[in-house]
Amino acid sequence: MSEQKEIISTLFERGVLVNRDILNRKVDGSLLEKIEIESDIIVLNQDYAEILVEQNHLVDWYEIDQYRVEAEKERDDELYQTHLQHFKKSIVVVGEAQQKKEKKNIIISSLEFELNNSHSQPSFTNEAKIEAQNPINDNPITKAGTSGDPRHSIINNTINYIDENRTLTGAAHLSLSDNSSIVTVIISHKNIPHKYSVQDFTNFFVSRYHFLENILRHRQDLQHTSTIQRVLQKKERENVSIIGLVENIGETKNGTLVLTLEDLTGRIKVFIPKNKKEIYKEARDVVLDEVVGITGMCGENVIFGDTIVWPDIPSDRKLKKGDVEEYILFLSDIHVGSKLFLREEFSKFLQWINGQIGNEQQRAIANQVKYIIIAGDLVDGVGIYPSQEEELELTTIQGQYQEFSRLLRQIPLDKKIIMCPGNHDAVHLAEPQPIFYQEFAPGLFDLPNVTLVTNPSLINIGKTTAFPGFDVLIYHGYSFDYYVSNVESIRTNGGYHRSDLIMKFLLKRRHLAPSFTSTPYYPSHQEDPLLIKKIPDFFITGHIHYSCVANYKGVTMISGSCWQGKTSFQEKLGHEPEPARVPIINLKTREVKVLRFG
Repeated sequence: MSEQKEIISTLFERGVLVNRDILNRKVDGSLLEKIEIESDIIVLNQDYAEILVEQNHLVDWYEIDQYRVEAEKERDDELYQTHLQHFKKSIVVVGEAQQKKEKKNIIISSLEFELNNSHSQPSFTNEAKIEAQNPINDNPITKAGTSGDPRHSIINNTINYIDENRTLTGAAHLSLSDNSSIVTVIISHKNIPHKYSVQDFTNFFVSRYHFLENILRHRQDLQHTSTIQRVLQKKERENVSIIGLVENIGETKNGTLVLTLEDLTGRIKVFIPKNKKEIYKEARDVVLDEVVGITGMCGENVIFGDTIVWPDIPSDRKLKKGDVEEYILFLSDIHVGSKLFLREEFSKFLQWINGQIGNEQQRAIANQVKYIIIAGDLVDGVGIYPSQEEELELTTIQGQYQEFSRLLRQIPLDKKIIMCPGNHDAVHLAEPQPIFYQEFAPGLFDLPNVTLVTNPSLINIGKTTAFPGFDVLIYHGYSFDYYVSNVESIRTNGGYHRSDLIMKFLLKRRHLAPSFTSTPYYPSHQEDPLLIKKIPDFFITGHIHYSCVANYKGVTMISGSCWQGKTSFQEKLGHEPEPARVPIINLKTREVKVLRFG
């Protein structure tokens, strides 16, 4: 009994409540260590303990707690167990156990660790500080685009660009050697200006509706979908299903939500009362302009909603693994040119990627890194936010890109670098943002191992004759601010600290900015360029300066960190950045680690 009291006391001090059923099992030190890592866990029961014991992992406890609470409210344990099993099946596998034995249920580890100069195996729970050794050249006056670099002679720089109409405009790949992996650009948009009319914006929404309607019609819940016009013509009350774009969201005096949906035949109001708790909670997250399916009872030119169906991603997608032991890492929001640019930390990263610091295993990983993806905001820009000039070290956009190019040139040429712009870069803000302008950033075009793509874009890496490669969706994430502010489930469950919730929200809607006002649009495309038409293996973002790794139905979602301290603008908004973190993925095992350089 005294041992049980000690366990309860220890867990309580860590902010964890203990369910009675856990007292029947042995709680040893290893379980307590795993609970320490899982900082989001607030309740420990038998089910949670089993998940913790099976793998060394981080879990979205907010989501599973929500399932447990809902089941307890409904007194439906079967509902909870169903969600629990679905949760176990849809997460991603990592850790040492994976090397010993393949497991079907895979869980992502995003354990952070710092570089360690000792030659022993790194400890991911005990962090060790290091000092930079033999610093990489840090002379800011080195010219960008120096042609005398001997590395430039070993590369054949041919890139495959396919625009939004899938037309081939270049060669098939970027090849370093016969044994190197391949980078293929599947989608990199081309903006063609012309005189815009209302029809251009109409095309956006109509193309969006057609694509998402086609997905929704294949959902079992929506097999017998009617047009809105046909539902309006019905005289008797009956169960109906419709697919529509959300035109308006309102609320009655008693709290009933009223969604106005429209399709190509008409519009109708859908009432969702508070007493239908499950659908009401889901409806609180509905945003303007997204396309959803609704089932319910029709009557008097309205529908009383029963379920909401999103386009989403199929639940049966398998996690793809490569056949070659190589790594991909992710950077974002470098912000070169700012006085707050973390030069020392970024220099440490450059030393590591060159194999100059770190212990034996960490240097081996650096050597096996084949791909580096940078998700925008390479530089801090000029005039981006109020009083920015007071925080700039380099006050011209050309000078900022020159310095960034100098830093990037210090990365070995056997690493393929793929970069898209962000809202701080010198391109127009409307999405899709084009590749960088050569007049402002000529040094980027002189780097032979760099592939420049638009924001957003879709690339494929690691394709061989025997393996289809990995599809990587790259999006800087400018729309994220809108959804943090306007989606209740994101705002109340961590906000900017939970980029995984934002990315999951967008994947469910198969769109990078479902609300038209969430990001500026470039209206010159025949179809909506922000649709997620092809389901990626990796979804890479940045913008919010918080690093996060999670998995959703076989898609690994990664938010890059940043390399800038807290600005005065971020301080006013209450942001607390988490800089100098680098997510790294083993493409053969899909193991994830986050390396911390500061």
